[in-house]
Amino acid sequence: MEWFGRASVDFHASAAPIKISEKDGSPKTLVEICQETVPPCNLNPLLFNGHLQTCWTAANKAAPPVHYKRQIFEAEHSGYSGSFTVDFVAHDAAAADEADASLPERTTYFSDEELASGIGSDDARPMLVILHGLSGGSHEVYLRHGIAPLLESGAWEACVVNSRGCAMSKITTGILYNARATWDTRQLVRYLRRTFPNRPLFGLGFSLGACILTNYLGEEGANCELKAAIACANPWNLELSSKALKRSFLGHNLYSRVLGTAMKKLAETHRTEIEKFTDLSMDELTNLTYLYEFDRVVQCAAWGYPTEDAYYRDASSVDAVLAIRIPYLAINCTDDPISAAESWPVGEFKQNPYAVLCGTSLGGHLGWFEVGGGRWHSKPITNFFNYMAFKADLTKIEVEKGPIFNPMRRKMVVPQD
Repeated sequence: MEWFGRASVDFHASAAPIKISEKDGSPKTLVEICQETVPPCNLNPLLFNGHLQTCWTAANKAAPPVHYKRQIFEAEHSGYSGSFTVDFVAHDAAAADEADASLPERTTYFSDEELASGIGSDDARPMLVILHGLSGGSHEVYLRHGIAPLLESGAWEACVVNSRGCAMSKITTGILYNARATWDTRQLVRYLRRTFPNRPLFGLGFSLGACILTNYLGEEGANCELKAAIACANPWNLELSSKALKRSFLGHNLYSRVLGTAMKKLAETHRTEIEKFTDLSMDELTNLTYLYEFDRVVQCAAWGYPTEDAYYRDASSVDAVLAIRIPYLAINCTDDPISAAESWPVGEFKQNPYAVLCGTSLGGHLGWFEVGGGRWHSKPITNFFNYMAFKADLTKIEVEKGPIFNPMRRKMVVPQD
């Protein structure tokens, strides 16, 4: 029935998943919760494969309007100096509609008065921390579709971490971002914990942001301040996904080219800062075509990797799955041309009782278009987070200490505070 848009939905998980008690006392396993909160996947039959779903993602710009107020943060960790921006969802749309040509539409800065008086709150509303995809930002269509139902309910707060230089933010040092760039997310979570002490925090990542979020969860392990998380369209094993892109004509000449061009355009936007703060060659950046060429020129030079494949192996989040100690749902498509199905860490999910991998047979890369233009991924996001925030008693989950195999110990050395 896939020719009619009816995708199959499969789950990969431990044979002994964690049990989570509902607030009325009845227990359910994490797999049962995921099976209940992930609805049938019925997509637009005219977009009957991953290429059509993915390409329509770029063509269809219609999305629910989400308004933001931006705050600039200076890195607290000396090893990752520089600034980054966070866009907080603004419920007062009129205030966020003020024109500011230096920011994406529907976004304005917090005023000096607002920041001076403090934006903190003692309320206990659940809050979502969101990470966008490669070269994107809080304005992305797939992101707004994903969070709109939660925001429309009026019960949720949310904020988006913009990767350095993205979403019209400025670069202020030579510390850029990559798939292992967990430091800004870590600082934001600590800030939110201080500023909104009673709010339960949840994580949501898309594509490269899903990779960063998963790496962050693995690094935090049992000490993670987030209550639960979802990763959508994570590329998982970046080396395998890169090789899969190179292997096919469309992968190499369409997707890798488009992604490489997006990163080249981003670099050109920040030419002055890149020339001032880094030793990167703008001539090389200007002449590259494909994403792996960008990673070779930028990630190798910026972080000391000998090859782009060494960066991909180090930045991949497949091993991080083993160290996650909060309820975690990953959603991927087997026909995703960018996040190749061969890169999925199915074995790792079967080893970790805190994690569930949901695979749909249709949807492309962050597509999941339904008849009428809706996006299916907003439904499991809404259902899962509402369950975790309002029905589950997350205080009674027993958190195990990390495995003997430490999946993060082989990773890039992290400077100590």
